[in-house]
Amino acid sequence: MPEYIMFIWDDEQAWELAEPATVEATMRAHGEFIAEHAGVIRGGNRLHTSESSTCVRADPQGSVRISDGAFAETKEVIGGYYLVEATDLDAALRIASRIPAPFGGVEIRPIRPTA
Repeated sequence: MPEYIMFIWDDEQAWELAEPATVEATMRAHGEFIAEHAGVIRGGNRLHTSESSTCVRADPQGSVRISDGAFAETKEVIGGYYLVEATDLDAALRIASRIPAPFGGVEIRPIRPTA
């Protein structure tokens, strides 16, 4: 069955400013989402903030550059993900539409199977 990665994009500043009740309700909603879709979820986790990220890039000369922080300075960054199995993109979209993302959205990408 095809697999899809569902990146949860969040506004980290909105999370920092959120009321504790909003944070608790969102975490509870993720627990409910996981329970409701346990049969198709193959993995997933919440990520540390983008400040904790480290990027590795090769330059045209073949050297590797390492830098702190995310690749791009954007308002929304990947805050977590789910890996799910779904029969097709429409089924994946139905699942993704249930992911709690009060300060952002969800990006879905199909996984390329390895040979």
